[in-house]
Amino acid sequence: MRWVVALVVALLLLASPASAQEVEPRTTLPDVEDEVMCPVCGTTLELATEAPQANRERELIRGLIAAGKTKEEIKDALVAEYGREILAVPDTEGFDLVAWLAPGAAILAAGVAIFLGLRRWRRDARADAAEGRGPAEPSLGEADAQRLEADLKRYEP
Repeated sequence: MRWVVALVVALLLLASPASAQEVEPRTTLPDVEDEVMCPVCGTTLELATEAPQANRERELIRGLIAAGKTKEEIKDALVAEYGREILAVPDTEGFDLVAWLAPGAAILAAGVAIFLGLRRWRRDARADAAEGRGPAEPSLGEADAQRLEADLKRYEP
């Protein structure tokens, strides 16, 4: 029985160095296409299907992938070739940082405004109810009031 345990431990020790090696994920064309722009169309490369320049850019990316380049290295090569405007994702510094933060700040400000407006509206409604200024009850004419009373008596046990 001990030799079985020793064999299992030995196999686990032999298997662990192979699994401990980190393999860098291989970059694919669709992984890069959604983060770079077509220099002619002004859309992401994945949407630019007809432009010859987009096809040349795809071929460049395929060549870099075949050379074993990472996603960041490919994007750096595209920036060197076409300039910073080739990137579809804004930078995380300077003015481009505003492109990331402005929509979130606008959504947050709208949420706060809605919250404060609802709170004020509810507070005004409570104050009106406390002072007896609630919605006025509709008044019935004499004939309608008699008909309503007759209908209600029909359903009484």
